[in-house]
Amino acid sequence: MAELSIDQSFLERLERLTLHWQKSFPGLVGGHNASRFSGAGQEFLDHRQFHQGDDLRAVNWRVYMRLERLILKLFQVEPRVPVRILIDVSDSMTTGEPSKFDYARKLAGAMTYVGLVRLESVLLQPFANQLLDPLQCGGGRHRFRPCVDFLEGIKAGGKTDFMGCVKRFIAEYPQRGLVIVISDFLDDQGCEKPLQYLADFGHEVFLVHLWADEDRVPPYKGEIEIEDAETGEVQKLNFDAEAQEAYTASFDAYARGVREVAQRKGGKYAGVATSTPVEQAVFGPLLGGGR
Repeated sequence: MAELSIDQSFLERLERLTLHWQKSFPGLVGGHNASRFSGAGQEFLDHRQFHQGDDLRAVNWRVYMRLERLILKLFQVEPRVPVRILIDVSDSMTTGEPSKFDYARKLAGAMTYVGLVRLESVLLQPFANQLLDPLQCGGGRHRFRPCVDFLEGIKAGGKTDFMGCVKRFIAEYPQRGLVIVISDFLDDQGCEKPLQYLADFGHEVFLVHLWADEDRVPPYKGEIEIEDAETGEVQKLNFDAEAQEAYTASFDAYARGVREVAQRKGGKYAGVATSTPVEQAVFGPLLGGGR
């Protein structure tokens, strides 16, 4: 098992961050993100007419004394929205240096810690050709150690099946929430349709697109053989400067397609090369305000 090295100073800096979402979800009181749903809370939201069965403790008695009308005070609730982090552990994630797999686990660990500090309910869900055994965690920063142990114990392997995993995910987790997908988004069947399906179901998606530098700009010249990390298929190519430029253009177009899927429903996209230090990625495009 590979050790997940996240030092204490990094964790202390993470305590300044928050997992943000744009939508309002019905959830349990106790989170740190404002919702437009009314209920018991701290911040005043609105008034409405009193109805039979409403809590008399929420009546605005000053208004009643002035107008002789029962008006209810509504407050903004802070729901504990489910946060699910889907981690791609397929074979294609094992490429690069550092590997996309190791990088993904560190990002997942950092984002989990931020969620725990903010008292969110976080699900760590590895996937490849199917959903693997998950870990549900919550309750504060002192619950972080089991998350580290879980991430260290995950093994990479298998092909990617986004459509099968998304269908299974929606069936197993019907409550809508924030879904963070950390992946290289490489799937022979394509990932745009299942990701759109996930967003259409009502989840807010945050797509974290990882790539190794050689994934985008292959540093090869001349006659080469390439092997698909998941299927084992081998192809021979004559790779020159023109081919390299065309390959990078195709990669960028594919990344734009993934970004559009996220943003079409008000979600978020962050593209990160694994040569980027993890701290820089977390405090930059992931949780530092990049979109």
